[in-house]
Amino acid sequence: MLLNISYNDPTVKRQIEKAVGRPFSLQQRWKLGGIGSQKLMINSASIDIHNLLILDNNLKSCNLELRPLGIIVHFRSLLETYGLIIPYYKLKLYKGKAKEYSLYIDQYYIKIFVDSKKNHAFFKKVGSQKSLQVPPSLEDL
Repeated sequence: MLLNISYNDPTVKRQIEKAVGRPFSLQQRWKLGGIGSQKLMINSASIDIHNLLILDNNLKSCNLELRPLGIIVHFRSLLETYGLIIPYYKLKLYKGKAKEYSLYIDQYYIKIFVDSKKNHAFFKKVGSQKSLQVPPSLEDL
């Protein structure tokens, strides 16, 4: 789900916590080695996200935040901050070309250019957290 998270709105906060859980505690953040990515450049996006990104002439960038039950993709458009809330059970994560990752949920997608080893390691962390949270399907048994 795509939400405007610029303001401290309790209903939006409850929606986010219901979908991806409360933020990790400080101890859990240390244990995981950090829960946020560095600045990532957006190559392409679905039409809804693209329409928000083209409103201003700034760089099309985002960052990711890990939550216990999913991830949040943060990006800015004009003076607003938007979040693409992705629970792990709906997340489709693909590694395309050598330096591109694609994140899919329902009708939304974002293709991200990744150039540093730290960001590649962060996407491995996302994959491992997803594998811990999503139960195996019956086909895997």
